[in-house]
Amino acid sequence: MSIKINVEKGDNIDKVLRRFKKMCEKEGLIKEIKKKQYYEKPCQKRRREYLKRKRRHLKMLNLMRQTKKKKK
Repeated sequence: MSIKINVEKGDNIDKVLRRFKKMCEKEGLIKEIKKKQYYEKPCQKRRREYLKRKRRHLKMLNLMRQTKKKKK
């Protein structure tokens, strides 16, 4: 996972830094670093993943209900 930014002689440092941050965000590095910043107990991890699945499921149910209402 290496990120390379081509910097030319006339490039503005702010633009280069913005490109670098954008590439880091695309690769998911920032999210991974924040996640690994603190230790998370296995039970907390399972609970977080369970709640994430539950929210996704409820969101899908709401979308399905909305499409059924529109058809009527």
